[in-house]
Amino acid sequence: MKIFFCLLLTYFSIGFSFSQNIDKIINATEVSRIETILSSDKMEGRKTFTPSIDRAADFIASEFKKSGLQYFDGLKSYKQRFSMLKSTLISVSGHTNGQSIEPEHIVAISTDENLKFDENSGFTKVIIDSGANLFKEAYGLLKENKKYPVLVNNSFATNFMRLKRFNRESFEAKAPVVFVLTNENPATYRFEIKNEITSSSLANVIGVLPGKSRKDEYVIFSAHYDHLGIGKPDAKGDSVYNGANDDAAGTTAVIMLAHYFSKLKNNDRTLIFVTFTAEEIGGFGSQYFSAQINTEKAIAMFNIEMIGTDSKWGNNSAYITGYEKSDFGKILQSSLEGSNFHFEPDPYPEQNLFYRSDNATLAALGVPAHTISTSKMDNEPNYHKQSDEIPTLDINNMAEIIKAIAISSKTIVSGKDTPARVEKR
Repeated sequence: MKIFFCLLLTYFSIGFSFSQNIDKIINATEVSRIETILSSDKMEGRKTFTPSIDRAADFIASEFKKSGLQYFDGLKSYKQRFSMLKSTLISVSGHTNGQSIEPEHIVAISTDENLKFDENSGFTKVIIDSGANLFKEAYGLLKENKKYPVLVNNSFATNFMRLKRFNRESFEAKAPVVFVLTNENPATYRFEIKNEITSSSLANVIGVLPGKSRKDEYVIFSAHYDHLGIGKPDAKGDSVYNGANDDAAGTTAVIMLAHYFSKLKNNDRTLIFVTFTAEEIGGFGSQYFSAQINTEKAIAMFNIEMIGTDSKWGNNSAYITGYEKSDFGKILQSSLEGSNFHFEPDPYPEQNLFYRSDNATLAALGVPAHTISTSKMDNEPNYHKQSDEIPTLDINNMAEIIKAIAISSKTIVSGKDTPARVEKR
C-alpha cells in the first residue's frame, strides 16, 4: 500500500511539475514580449525585399540562439538563404494583323530582359474563350513553363489586368507567357517587351533540436514572418501593415515552442523550427525549404497561421486545415483528452485553405502537413489591413493555443504516433 501511494504521489508530482513547466515557459507575458517586437512599427510591416524583414529575421535568429538550437543541414547560421529573380516591366508593345494593341491590353509574364517574338518564333498560340475560368487557365499555362501568346476574350476585360498578379518573383528564368485581350485570332502578330531583372537574397530562419532515438525522423513547426510592409495611409493616417495576427502570431508560437521543447529535452524525433519568408508573395520560402529536405523523413508539419483572434467556436479552440486528409487532427485531439481545448476541422473548405499556406508544398509531396489557425476567414475585420495590431489580439487565448499545440504534439514528438501520409498531388 505504501508503495502504491508513493507511486501515485510521484505520478501527480510529475504532472504538476509538467504543468508548472509549460506555464512558466508559455504564458501571456512571453507572448506579448515577442509579439510586441515582431509587429512593432519599427519592423515596418516585415515586407519581403526590404531591410525590415532582415531585422525580423535577426530577432528570430536571436531567439533560436537563446533556445540553444542547432543549425539546419550544414548551414553556418540560422538563416537559410536563397536568391530570387524579380521582373519589373519597362515597356510593352504589340501588333496583331498589322494593327497596334493598347499596352493595357497586354500582360507579359516574363523574366527576359528583352523579349521579341512573332508568329514565326515557335511560340504555341492559346485561346481563352468566354465561359472559361480565366485565372485557372492562366495558372495552368504558367505552370507548364512553355512559351505562349494567349488570346483572352474581351468578356474578361474587367479582370484582365489582374493577370499581373502572376508576374511575381521566381527562383529561376521562366518561359514567357504573354496575355492579350482581344476577340481576334490573328494570322500575324508581333510583340516586344522590355523588363528590368534583378536578383535579391531572401532567408528562411531555421533552428533544429536533434532527436534522441529517432534523429532521422523530422517534426516541423512553422509559420511565416513576412507581411505587407508600408502602404497608403488609412483614414487614421496609419501606413504600417503590422501583421500582428498575420503572421507574427504564428511566428511567436514557433519561437515559444522552440523555447519549450529545448527546456523539456525529451524529443525522440528531431524537431525543426522554421519561419518562412515570402509567403505573402507566393509561398517561396516554404517552397525552397521543401526542396532542401528529405520528405520521406518528414513525419508531420505543424504550420501555424493567424492564431491571435478567437475562432468561430470561441476561446480554447482552433481548426486544422485538411483535417480529413490524414489522422493528424485525431492524434492531436486524442492527446488533449480531458482538457478544455479542442481542435476542429476547417470550417471554410470553400476557401481551399489547405493549399493556401506554407504547409501546401510539403502536403502536395505526401507529408501530413497541416495548418492550425483560428482566423474567421468569412469575417476577420483586420485581415491585410493596417489595423492588424496587438490591441486586436487575445494574448491570453494565444498562450493557451500554443500550450495546446505543445501538449497535443507530444505523441508525434515522442515517436509513439505517426500520422498517415497525405495523398500526393
